[in-house]
Amino acid sequence: MHQSQALVLLGIIARNGIAIAASLPRGVGPEFVKFYELKDTFTCIGHPSITIPASRVNDNSCDCPDGTDEPGTAACALLDRLSPQQPLPASLSGTTNTTNALPGFWCANAGHIGSYLPFMYVNDGVCDYDLCCDGTEEYARVGGVKCENRCAEIGKEWRRVDKERRENLERANKRRRTMVKESKELRRRTEAKITSLTEEITELEVKRDELKAKLDDVERQERFKVVKNEGPGKLGVLAGLAKTRVNELRDALTKVMGERQHLRTKVQELEGILAAFKEEYNPNFNDEGVKKAVRAWEDYSAKMTADAQEQLNEADISEVMKEDGEESGIDWKEFEEDEATDTDILYTFEAYLPGPVRDFLHSKINNLRIWLIENGMLADSGSEKGESHLVKAAREAHDSAANEVTSKRRTLEEQQQDLVKDYGRDDIFRYLKGKCISTEAGEYEYELCWLDKTSQKSKKGGGKTTMGNFDRFDVDEADEEERHDGKGLGRGKRVVLRYENGQGCWNGPNRKTDVWLACAETEELWRVSELEKCVYKMEVGTPAVCEEVVEPGHVKDEL
Repeated sequence: MHQSQALVLLGIIARNGIAIAASLPRGVGPEFVKFYELKDTFTCIGHPSITIPASRVNDNSCDCPDGTDEPGTAACALLDRLSPQQPLPASLSGTTNTTNALPGFWCANAGHIGSYLPFMYVNDGVCDYDLCCDGTEEYARVGGVKCENRCAEIGKEWRRVDKERRENLERANKRRRTMVKESKELRRRTEAKITSLTEEITELEVKRDELKAKLDDVERQERFKVVKNEGPGKLGVLAGLAKTRVNELRDALTKVMGERQHLRTKVQELEGILAAFKEEYNPNFNDEGVKKAVRAWEDYSAKMTADAQEQLNEADISEVMKEDGEESGIDWKEFEEDEATDTDILYTFEAYLPGPVRDFLHSKINNLRIWLIENGMLADSGSEKGESHLVKAAREAHDSAANEVTSKRRTLEEQQQDLVKDYGRDDIFRYLKGKCISTEAGEYEYELCWLDKTSQKSKKGGGKTTMGNFDRFDVDEADEEERHDGKGLGRGKRVVLRYENGQGCWNGPNRKTDVWLACAETEELWRVSELEKCVYKMEVGTPAVCEEVVEPGHVKDEL
């Protein structure tokens, strides 16, 4: 069979057949009948100025430059626009460097589907049943070959397979319609979420602003109050700050020691791996990457030996990390003595005054102090250890509202970005996002996560290796033979998902994967191949790229 060796040129399919006069030349297709009606002369289709006697049609001699005078022979099979220039002065055609106006030799294939056969296969001594099931292309019986008519059985099998294909395609389209509905619902939910978040943020911003105004008012009132200080003096404040700082440093030291121990364990493990690698590798194996790694390890080992330093004393570090108290560190209780403040004198004086006078005097002094501070004539030198409960509560309420606004805004941005993101035609990949499919091939298990990443994992164990992260949608041309099981890309434009910037290969680039999609009833990872180093191709079936059922003879891409 020659189907895999040349481009198959299919003709217009007529299910009920087209009546063709018995006097028509052999090999004429139904769409060219009008050019071969019974006449004494024949006019070349592509060159109307050239006319030849009708007897020279199918005389096994190429007379027309476009080869239209030989629809039923292989005489003009060498006409091709890719042929080199070959001047032939004695011939009207002049050269074979041209294009044949006819698509090929027409096989009516009664009981099946008519099609065109490339001229080079006419009378070549081979029965081309895949294109010419009626055997009419071998009418000369070259080499004694006689091709019987098998269109009845071939047509019956083709119709069975076609019916099954149509049923599968209908089920796939039905599922696709369901996926489209689900995708629209997911988009509607995202839009509703955006609307809801926008309203919530507006309300929260009003609440936040109100709480900020309240906080400012409370801070003003509390800051200008002259009240008895119930906390320590300046020395006590300083001691409290120092104690807090020391505790922070101690906590940081504890974390650093923990990380130090963790890193030390990892370094020891890696050094062991590299040492074993140096001892066990084959020096006769000519791999510059491996030799370079061994030399680097030897330099590292020599440097570590020369730069060996005295290790830190673990006991000293443990002593520093102990909690402060009477037995170790600093006894902070010694610094928590009361210290007299400027307000103590005032309150001592007020204690000797009658209640009404004390209240009146306290109010006047407080108002005077506020006026002096607001007009810059008195420094606000309050000596409280911290904020009052009222200020603290107001600040916490404001901070909580502000944090909630920030969180809601971040969620809103994520939802808005998701809404404008490309999810393919009909937004259908929104339904598939985050779902994964996998298959086993050789010693690996391969996984595809829609719009996320591709990965491989050895069956012998170990972690996953990322083969690429989703980057974009693309369209490319597939040119493969149709598979009997339907699990193939076929021919035509196909949706391709580009996964880029995976994990780097040894002495190579970062991995990447092209995911080619074809119509199928369910999501299924059919095949995985490595086209070149670290560049992979996945062939995947999914209803997401299916189209409605169309009549045979019509070309409709799965886009």
